[in-house]
Amino acid sequence: MYVPRQLLSVFRGVLGYGSIGRQVARVAKAIGSDVHAFTLHPRNTPESRRDESYTPPGLGDPEGLLPSKWFSGSTKEDLHNFLSSGLDLLVISLPLTDKTKNLLSAPEFKVLSAKKTFVSNIARGPIVNTPDLIEALDQGLIRGAALDVTDPEPLPDGHELWSAKNIIITPHISGMSTSYNERVFAILEYNLQRLSEGKELTNKVNRKEGY
Repeated sequence: MYVPRQLLSVFRGVLGYGSIGRQVARVAKAIGSDVHAFTLHPRNTPESRRDESYTPPGLGDPEGLLPSKWFSGSTKEDLHNFLSSGLDLLVISLPLTDKTKNLLSAPEFKVLSAKKTFVSNIARGPIVNTPDLIEALDQGLIRGAALDVTDPEPLPDGHELWSAKNIIITPHISGMSTSYNERVFAILEYNLQRLSEGKELTNKVNRKEGY
């Protein structure tokens, strides 16, 4: 994930605090940033902030200790409360569902304009409304954007997003790692261990939530 030098030691919002979002928070804290987290469901207790998903040792935030503020909810009001919490950088790490499609559009960019928040999308392209993002960039409502995903994807030659102001686009590679296959098998091993101990499997798909 590309981060401009002027955005170090700032307030970072992590929209979607799952395994990926928690590692984003760890990196942010390591370079001196404060972190605000947003989740769909409330995480008001230390136990609720724990994450039982597989996490490589020394990475992520399995105990949920890194954010200085937690936000949650499923309404636009809940989302705007988070977006207006003084964020210099917003990192989107949500799954794509019917509820998150076009989650960030013109009203959200208007909220972000108060701080001219820099937006980084490492999740799925359709979570952000592309025409509204282009307008927000061209009008200077936000400082810039770094997109590892786009809508449409792959982005066609000549698409106006290529020429939008203050934008960096990468070809959906932020999840690539030489350790990817190793960690896939580590999840399997972790679940086999949990199964042998009579524990519930982790990293499961929730069909009701859509991810």
